Amino acid sequence: MKQIPSPREFERIQALPPYVFAEVNAMKDAARAAGEDVIDLGMGNPDLAPPDHVVDKLVETVRNPRVHRYSASRGIRGLRRAVAGYY
Repeated sequence: MKQIPSPREFERIQALPPYVFAEVNAMKDAARAAGEDVIDLGMGNPDLAPPDHVVDKLVETVRNPRVHRYSASRGIRGLRRAVAGYY
């Protein structure tokens, strides 16, 4: 098995731009700190419950033992080959 790469090998990852939602959250926090009224239309903090029929279907599904396991997906063939070739 190969060793884990040293941190300097992750320079390409460190060169990626900042995570956009972290940037937006920082902007919202700064605006709130400045006393501005911010309406958050960001990623998924719902303030309304889903419709009853959706909740009922979710409950029905999680009570089914057949869904209590991992999916049968074998993954992405090219990725599996690349990982196998690496190791």
